[in-house]
Amino acid sequence: MNILSAAALPVMICLILCAALWKRIPVFDVFLEGAAGGLPMLAKLAPTLVGLMTAVKMFQASGAIDLLGEALSGVFAALRIPPELLPLAILRPVTGSGSITILSDILSRCGADSMAGRCAAVIMASTETTFYTIAVYFGSAGIRKTGRTVPAALVADCTGFLLACFFVRVFFAGGG
Repeated sequence: MNILSAAALPVMICLILCAALWKRIPVFDVFLEGAAGGLPMLAKLAPTLVGLMTAVKMFQASGAIDLLGEALSGVFAALRIPPELLPLAILRPVTGSGSITILSDILSRCGADSMAGRCAAVIMASTETTFYTIAVYFGSAGIRKTGRTVPAALVADCTGFLLACFFVRVFFAGGG
């Protein structure tokens, strides 16, 4: 890491603090006021996030992910997508930490330079934890009906997944 990137955040914080002091803004009081204003938002989002995390754990523990993986295995084979990516494809839209665990497992089992490892890395960078994001943003705005947001976001995730595998195969065909 070069010195410029290492110093960027501390320099920015110092500049903000100096500007606040110059304008005679009580920095700590304003910070506490902002933190206190965030607590109602946390209370509003907590039930949604707890429900989402509970649903993910139940989905994993029930074996439903394995059944879904078996159902999709023929599609993955036809598209020449490594079967190791099935759990990542299923869980990436739902959980960030779970998908990082799956990525780590793929990299340790298959290797970072394998087709599965490369695809998994690109998938992680080009897709989103859709349900978490929708839960946070819609929950904070108090929106109960998501309309077409979820289907559209899942189509975008599927597109990102498929294109990640396609471009890895096209540009990095030497791996795996």
